[in-house]
Amino acid sequence: MTLIDHRDAQSLWQVWEKVIATYPDAIALHDPHAKPSIKLTYRDVGQQIKSFGAGLRSLGINAGDKVALIADNSPRWLIADQGILAIGAANATRSSQAERQELLFILENSDSSALVVENLATLQKLQPEITHLPIKVIILLSDETPPDGAWNFSQVLAQGPSQDLGNPAINLDTLATLIYTSGTSGNPKGVMLTHGNFLHQVQNATAVFVPQVGDRVVSILPTWHSFERTFEYYVFSQGVTQIYSSIRTIKKDLRDHQPQYMVAVPRLWESIYEGIQKQLRDQPAQKQRLVKFFLSISQHFIKAKRTVNGLDLNQLEPAIFEQAGALVRQTALWPLHQLGDRLVYSKIREATGGKLRFAITGGGSIAEYLEDFYEIIGIEILGGYGLTETSPVTHVRRPERNLRNADGQPLKYTETRIVDPETRQDLPLGKRGLILLRGPQIMKGYYKNPTSTTKAIDPAGWFDTGDLGWVTRWQDLIITGRAKDTIVLTNGENIEPQPIEDVCLYCPYVDQIVLVGQDQKQIGALIVPQFSALAAAGLIPDASNVPEAMTILNSEKMCQVYRNELQKYVQNRPGYSINDRIGPIRFVSEPFTIENGLLTQTYKIKRNVVFDRFATLIQEMYGS
Repeated sequence: MTLIDHRDAQSLWQVWEKVIATYPDAIALHDPHAKPSIKLTYRDVGQQIKSFGAGLRSLGINAGDKVALIADNSPRWLIADQGILAIGAANATRSSQAERQELLFILENSDSSALVVENLATLQKLQPEITHLPIKVIILLSDETPPDGAWNFSQVLAQGPSQDLGNPAINLDTLATLIYTSGTSGNPKGVMLTHGNFLHQVQNATAVFVPQVGDRVVSILPTWHSFERTFEYYVFSQGVTQIYSSIRTIKKDLRDHQPQYMVAVPRLWESIYEGIQKQLRDQPAQKQRLVKFFLSISQHFIKAKRTVNGLDLNQLEPAIFEQAGALVRQTALWPLHQLGDRLVYSKIREATGGKLRFAITGGGSIAEYLEDFYEIIGIEILGGYGLTETSPVTHVRRPERNLRNADGQPLKYTETRIVDPETRQDLPLGKRGLILLRGPQIMKGYYKNPTSTTKAIDPAGWFDTGDLGWVTRWQDLIITGRAKDTIVLTNGENIEPQPIEDVCLYCPYVDQIVLVGQDQKQIGALIVPQFSALAAAGLIPDASNVPEAMTILNSEKMCQVYRNELQKYVQNRPGYSINDRIGPIRFVSEPFTIENGLLTQTYKIKRNVVFDRFATLIQEMYGS
């Protein structure tokens, strides 16, 4: 099998046309959880995309129109998405689970003339306000009986065969989508991404990996978001089979469908790791000691291997004698590492299906202990960097240069500048500053928001990411924090919370953590405890009795236990400062989730929402 070349494509529909012509009978979409389960070939998907797009045209939707697509992961989402784009229209996307007021804002702000919605319940969620908006076509993605004047998915497809796509004049600058930012403060902004933005990703992801026709990927992230969406566009461009999963079924789906690739966010890798650790704690003491022995040996093995290959972020240019010493250690430890792989790690890999070639992580930094663990057990994780405004990928680690704890090298045609946040003057190589980016994947701007667009993109085309970081001489980007997340203590010290939070997650007693402390003498922490680990250690009597556990945890004695444990990890991280020590601690019994509004759809903690929700607890923490 060979790479399908899409460099001449001017639209995403042209990508589909080529892959359909090349692999018409390959399975494109598989939803094992639909009732009945769904399997569609590339020919099937292509026909439905054409029918849906043509059906939209028969209902009066044309090139340049906006169509709100308020729905969640399913084969029909993809068909609707690509059908809209194939006729030269653009979609405004969001999850059907989003808050009602946010959805209504998107409908109005996007100037949508049509609405494609998950089901009747979602449509009813938008009543009665939707009747006052200029929506002339309403389509249910379900096969429910639609209200008068509306259509369901099958009815729209039935309109298509007698129509065509209209041969719209789509080029690289044609608007494809509006993806609305999460809006943790104020109204969300509509990020304008073009066909050219997405095609840059499709055409240049080949530098990272090239899947083969029939390879399998598991989809779990929200498909309307740029990270999952762009990944899907790329793998579909090469004839891959996508399998739909969810947070409830992901572990079973990995075992059953044995994917070669998947894309996820750090929280998912944490969840899998925590599940493995829980299984380990349930094993007999002798087996636990054996596993810990092998993990310890392998930890030394991978550290030595990184030094030999110049892939240790803390020692990027080791001296020859250091590499030689590391090579001796690597060689000596290799037999035990291999024995650990045969006895332990191979069984852990089976839990992910045993076929993963690469797992792509993004949407936030992955903690160092997770990097170490997955490298030890033989699952190759490629970290990357990007934002919704950058389509999203700008940098990604390569298999041949998988520098852990870094965020990868730039994709082709991507430029990176590190500047002083105040003066915007360029900083020397290796110095930390504000990250500016320029390239074909940078958004067109924020929809109907020229003020925010001008603030984000300067006249020379440089996009202000709002992130802090530095670049190695090999062009690896290392993110050190969010400029707007920086905690400033009363002594003037700036604290980047993310790297400290990442190492704190290595503590078995911590499930989730958010650092606080703006304008305080020291940083503090809101912690969601890992109750099962506390019970296993004998620190609480019963993991299921949360009220009793919280009573115990809220004692000063237990706070000190946590402080001592966290300090072990914090002080060993590179760049440790005395200001990184965690002082006051408060515990939160309910995990941060999408459902309670404390996580975004891509599982990132909404810091501002957490601060607002727990403002009283934070004030109490600091005695105010």
